Amino acid sequence: MSLPVVTATRYVLPLREGGSLPGVVEGNDLGTYVIKFHGAGQGPKALVAEVIVGELFRRLGLRVPELKLIQLDPAIGRSEPDFEIQELLIRSAGLNLAVDFLPGSFGYDGSAGNPGDEAMARILWLDAFVANVDRSWRNTNLLVWHKNLWLIDHGAALYFHHSWMSAEKFASLPYDASDHVFSVAVPGVAKVDAELAAAITPSLLEEVIALVPDEWIEPGDRERYLGHLLARLDQRSAWVPGGAR
Repeated sequence: MSLPVVTATRYVLPLREGGSLPGVVEGNDLGTYVIKFHGAGQGPKALVAEVIVGELFRRLGLRVPELKLIQLDPAIGRSEPDFEIQELLIRSAGLNLAVDFLPGSFGYDGSAGNPGDEAMARILWLDAFVANVDRSWRNTNLLVWHKNLWLIDHGAALYFHHSWMSAEKFASLPYDASDHVFSVAVPGVAKVDAELAAAITPSLLEEVIALVPDEWIEPGDRERYLGHLLARLDQRSAWVPGGAR
């Protein structure tokens, strides 16, 4: 099993958010995508986190825009007038990440209503599991589309892989839920803890890790991701907001 692959046919516009400069592109399948570049400042490890976390969350019932791999021809970059973007496009020639563009969506700020106690608790638990530090009110990384909540931008999760801290250290690393957009859901996290922990099996983790293309990952690192995540699952009392059940 692998992610679908499309080819970028036109660069539409940049999304000047953060330092990675994602952009909107059109693909040869007539789809429109947000492209995340392997040549951006955060490097391919941010794309690895996007794939592992996004696809894990999807399989556990959360809405994540469809992820695909996208081939980028450097010729597209050479026709871009903005030098910074041109350089990024040329540097990112080859395989990148495409996230389905949700036209008309808007950032979640609470005004669209409460997604429900259980939904908030599930999102909080899963963010704590993957150590996602980027889901605050400053930047919720949540979109509302057709009245449903969609989760985006998981490149800041799994930050253990930047220095490859030991699995033991990551397993017991506490999660600060006080800054999370759904911190109010802490009292309900224990109710979803056992269900989510049981659903995250070794085979499920192997499946989502296998979706990462070889171009973005070092030999042997798939086993390291699996070991770190399984170790964290075994140490839930250390990081589950409000305590594991």
